[in-house]
Amino acid sequence: MAYRTPADEGSALPEGGAIAKVAALQNIREYRELHWEGSFEEYLEIVRKNPKVARTSFQRVYDMVLSYGQDEYIDNKKKLVRYNFFKDEQHGGKDAVYGLDVALMKLVSVLKSAAQRYGTEKRVILLHGPVGSSKSTIARLLKKGLEEYSRTPEGALYTYYWHLPGELATLAGGQETFPCPMHEEPLKLIPRDWRDKAFKELGLAAEIYVEGDLNPACRLIFAELMTRYSGDWAKVMQHIKVRRLILSEQDRRGIGTFQPKDEKNQDSTELTGDINYRKIAEFGSDSDPRAFNFDGEFNIANRGIIEFVEILKLDVAFLYDLLGATQEHRIKPKKFAQTDIDEVILGHTNEAEYKKLLSNEFMEALRDRTVKIDIPYITRVAEEVKIYKKDYNPLRIRGKHIAPHTLEMAALWGVLTRLEDPKKHNLTLLQKAKLYDGKTLPGFTQDNIKELRKETAREGLDGISPRYIQDKVSNALVSDKGEGCVNPFMVMNELESGLRHHSLLTNEDHKKRFQELLTVVKQEYEDIVKNEVQRAISADEDAIAKLCANYIDNIKAFTQREKVKNRYTGQDEEPDERLMRSIEDKIDIPESRKEDFRREIMNYIGALAIEGRQFDYRTNERLHKALELKLFEDQKDSIKLTTLVSAVVDRDTQEKIDVVKNRMIRNYGYCEVCSTDVLNFVASIFARGDAKQ
Repeated sequence: MAYRTPADEGSALPEGGAIAKVAALQNIREYRELHWEGSFEEYLEIVRKNPKVARTSFQRVYDMVLSYGQDEYIDNKKKLVRYNFFKDEQHGGKDAVYGLDVALMKLVSVLKSAAQRYGTEKRVILLHGPVGSSKSTIARLLKKGLEEYSRTPEGALYTYYWHLPGELATLAGGQETFPCPMHEEPLKLIPRDWRDKAFKELGLAAEIYVEGDLNPACRLIFAELMTRYSGDWAKVMQHIKVRRLILSEQDRRGIGTFQPKDEKNQDSTELTGDINYRKIAEFGSDSDPRAFNFDGEFNIANRGIIEFVEILKLDVAFLYDLLGATQEHRIKPKKFAQTDIDEVILGHTNEAEYKKLLSNEFMEALRDRTVKIDIPYITRVAEEVKIYKKDYNPLRIRGKHIAPHTLEMAALWGVLTRLEDPKKHNLTLLQKAKLYDGKTLPGFTQDNIKELRKETAREGLDGISPRYIQDKVSNALVSDKGEGCVNPFMVMNELESGLRHHSLLTNEDHKKRFQELLTVVKQEYEDIVKNEVQRAISADEDAIAKLCANYIDNIKAFTQREKVKNRYTGQDEEPDERLMRSIEDKIDIPESRKEDFRREIMNYIGALAIEGRQFDYRTNERLHKALELKLFEDQKDSIKLTTLVSAVVDRDTQEKIDVVKNRMIRNYGYCEVCSTDVLNFVASIFARGDAKQ
């Protein structure tokens, strides 16, 4: 049966049809710019106007990172730089790296040094750290960023191909066009002997650095044409067409990735290319470069970047190629001379493999050619939370509500497992985590926090991976428990039960320690929700204002040795000492300071009056907190929160509880299910407290 087309039916696609609508989305002008072609003369003019097109690979990667901008900030008296490139905002933060600004600063510093040819361009950049610390993400960001940078006017780079019409096509096996197999810089076509003089003549000596010779295939064609034209280089250049080079990992142009495989299925030709046996008969020899495929990962990554996944798992045979590529910027394809390359060599490895490297004396040469950059786990809770919020947010999680503090508690536990116990006896691990997170604690300064970081040996290199936590949050999300809402206890239970079967945890002492830290996190969560419920109960602004007015009336009478008029009886009475004390005790005002505190408040009110301003309790943080705590204590009794744990709640109490619940939903992000759960949980805490009393 033959298929029929619209043309067979005698019809044509209407103007403004589906194809036309799709075609209208294309930017023809941009396409032409990205596929520009011209002569070598035209390319020299481009270089004169913009020498950056001839940058080295390290210069291009460094400029690419800087092109996104940077922010400077002070962290514990230390100036840090946050490079916007690693936020990945151009892709909605899909591969954003959080909380590793110090490590990324070291990486960019290495790139800067290599860009200026201070020596690190002859090194392997080795990202080292525990599993799940974002090493692969950083490598992926750099590759993806370089691809996109090559498509911009600022990141433009060029390569060339040979145009061999007529009988000259025999030089390329009958092809009129022969593309440079390694996407080389066109300026390499200027012979090395007079390249420096040529750059001076062009006025580019100080701005351009081009090293090395042509690859073997192009070198042969160049030599044949020089012979044909009796050494007239200008005539040889008439056969050169320069074109824009767009880097692409998928198309294997300027971006390479090498991953270790089974030893039986892998050899070093994957890095440096292999013989094309079909072309041997055509060119007559397996040592003819035109009968060789320059398509190894080193070859195709020229002008860009090559990533070595788990680099230290490489067989020794591969290391010889790696050493030459690193130090000499040369590779040795089979049966050919050393071939020049220009690319950033980036590898990453985990802790176990790096320890093997340190203990293997045969790997000394590689260690000597390596710049190691530690990529640790995050040690700031706020940054760790960002990882989980990226994956578990209302836009991605449909039909399930994640209760407030669920991800924060999971992140807190993850960070606690990575911290080393503080050497100061008066500081707990939880307090240390809070200090790292930017919280303030009495008696601790920024200098103390710097000392805490300096006294650690391996902080951030051990502990629980974010992947483990993500797996357990996922388990909680697909669980049938929770009635459509995932709360912190569901996730913490998953975290605890998973420790028994954790594939990377073989030390029982570590498992026990991590379980104990979960207890610490549960206690912290208990304190947080108690405080939240307390604020929801005492959020009645009118009630706080009345309590404040009553307090002010009493301390005014106290400081001025006067009496207070009772609003109900109209009688003059002594200041209510019990009321004043009950408020002041909530913020731990000592007995000897109570009178001073009262006078401070009155002086503050007097100063405001002189300026023509009215006193507002919200402007005094300590007084505001004291009033909230006092009101909570009063309201707690009137609401009878502890009756929630019983089966019967009277109508009046239920109405008050519903008001509190609505405040929690409106102000703190709870839903109907988790607000009820939290109130029940806090009620059980108060019930336990009442039972103890």
